[in-house]
Amino acid sequence: MLRYDGVRERELLIVPERVVILNRQAGEVLRLCDGTRSVKEIIAVLAERYPHAPVAADVLDFLGRMRSERWLR
Repeated sequence: MLRYDGVRERELLIVPERVVILNRQAGEVLRLCDGTRSVKEIIAVLAERYPHAPVAADVLDFLGRMRSERWLR
């Protein structure tokens, strides 16, 4: 479950027996994981927002880590 913590001004990923405090970029990626977009579409959205960043590699790496932790299906 993804929630915004106004006190910390951070996104929180709430998983069984754990709360993960995310940075802004991680929260932005996970907000786009809404079940309607493919990974390719998520990368396209972020590449448009951040044209000079290595978005594709960063998103793939981040989502891979989220899946390996079983925090994302």
